[in-house]
Amino acid sequence: MSMRWGMTVPLGGIPLSDHADVYAALADAGFTDLWTSEVAGSDAFTPLTLAAAWSRRLRLGTAIAPVFTRGPGLLAMTAAALADAAPGRFQLGIGASSPVVVGDWNAVEFTEPYQRSRDMLRFLRAALAGELVDGAFETFSVRRFRLERPPAVPPQVLLAALRPGMLRLAAAEADGVILNWLAAADVPTALAEVKTDKPDFDVVARIFVCPTDDADHARRIGRRMIAAYLTVPAYADFHRWLGRGEVLTPMWRAWSSGDRKGALAAIPDEVVDDLIVHGSPADCRAKVEAYVAAGITVPAMALLPTHTLDSGDVPAILELLSALGR
Repeated sequence: MSMRWGMTVPLGGIPLSDHADVYAALADAGFTDLWTSEVAGSDAFTPLTLAAAWSRRLRLGTAIAPVFTRGPGLLAMTAAALADAAPGRFQLGIGASSPVVVGDWNAVEFTEPYQRSRDMLRFLRAALAGELVDGAFETFSVRRFRLERPPAVPPQVLLAALRPGMLRLAAAEADGVILNWLAAADVPTALAEVKTDKPDFDVVARIFVCPTDDADHARRIGRRMIAAYLTVPAYADFHRWLGRGEVLTPMWRAWSSGDRKGALAAIPDEVVDDLIVHGSPADCRAKVEAYVAAGITVPAMALLPTHTLDSGDVPAILELLSALGR
C-alpha cells in the first residue's frame, strides 16, 4: 500500500469554514495529504493555508497552481508564505492549466504553455531557494527579484504533465510530476517518459472517485466530466497518445458539431469505468491501489458528487471519508 494517501479539498457541500473537522477526520482515517486544484471554485492556496493552521499532521500540495494567472513574483511569494506556515509539509504543483481558465476566465493570453511552464519552474526553484533572480526567460523577464522571506524549507516544485515533452521536462528539472485524467493501466505509458534517478521524485495522480454502488449515477457524472475535459485539445491529444483515439472519435465529432447529448451517448461504459473510480468505499480503495501498483507514489482522490456527499449531512460525509481511508 502507498505510504501516502491523498484527498482533494475542499469538499463540496461543506463550507470551507467548517473544514477543520474534515481535515481532522481525514487524518484520523489515515490520509496523509491534502491537495487542491484551481479552476473556478476555491483558489489553490486558501484551503491549504487553513489546513496549515488547523492540522500539523497532513502534508499539503497544489495540483495545480496555473503558471499564467499569477506573475512570477506573486506566485513565489504565495508559495513561500505557505511553505513558511507549514515547513517541510508543502509541495508546490504548477502547470499550464487550459485556455478556458487562463484566457476566458482570467483575461491572460494562453500562449506557449510548455515554454511558460519551463520558465516558471526555473524561476521558482531559484526564487524559493532565496536567490536573486535577474534576467530574461523566453516568456517573461524578471528584474532583481529576491524574496524578503524565503522559506527555511523551500518547497519541492512539481510539474503537471500529460505528453512526452512535459513529462521529460518534469523528470529533468522538477521534483516530481503530477498526472491527471488517466486510468491505472495508462500509468506505465506516462512513466516510460519520466526517466529520473532522483530518489525523492514524487509521482502524484489526481484520481476521480465516485464512492457509490449506483453505477448508473457514477457513469452519468463521469460522462459529463469526460465530455467537458477530454474535448479540450490538450486532453484530447493526451488520450490519442494513450491510444483512445478510435474509441473517443465519435464523442469528439458529436461535440464539435454542437451535439452535446450525442457526445455523452458516444462515450462507452468501459471508458468511463477506466477513468472514473466508482463502487463501494472498499472497491474504490482497491482501485486506487491499482494506480499505486502501477507506479503512482501519491494518489490524490478527487470526490465526485453522490447522494451522501451532496446531502449536507456532515457526520455521514465524515463517515464516508473514514471508509475511504487506509
